Amino acid sequence: MTRKSRRLWLVVACMIGLGSAAALTLNAFSSNIVFFMAPSQVQAKPPPADRTIRLGGMVVAGSVRREKVKDSPVAIFDVTDGQAAVTVRYEGILPDLFREGQSVVAVGTVSPDGTFRASEVLAKHDETYMPKEVAEELRRSGKWDPRFGKAPDAASWNTMTASDPKKPATPTPDGN
Repeated sequence: MTRKSRRLWLVVACMIGLGSAAALTLNAFSSNIVFFMAPSQVQAKPPPADRTIRLGGMVVAGSVRREKVKDSPVAIFDVTDGQAAVTVRYEGILPDLFREGQSVVAVGTVSPDGTFRASEVLAKHDETYMPKEVAEELRRSGKWDPRFGKAPDAASWNTMTASDPKKPATPTPDGN
């Protein structure tokens, strides 16, 4: 073999090795990526059943139900982004800061019946915190504009519109 052909084979072998390493790295990253979805996105286009996602929104007031299955606490509640709601089932102890009308992010999978099976539930840590993704979905849906202060509670969403972005939405006298 000539010197030129040996060099060519060395370059080809290096390219194959580099390509294989890149393919393995990208494959490892793609299986560990957890995407954020809002309830309206989950209802419009449900992810595959084996795909782990983060579901974010506000806990619907009055939707929390607690059960016990084989001495393990189970919480069932609805999460909404103001446009749609998804039922979440979580087996375990909820965070101390978990409340109705507060923002949450749940990590888990969507079951074939449409219920979100959460393996982890994260609650906001103070009155001003809202996960970035939840805030973006509320802004996009027209339910909140950060220029007018903190995010509204979930009970007032039905009275709010995005028709006039300069005018804040106000609740009706009955509180809705």
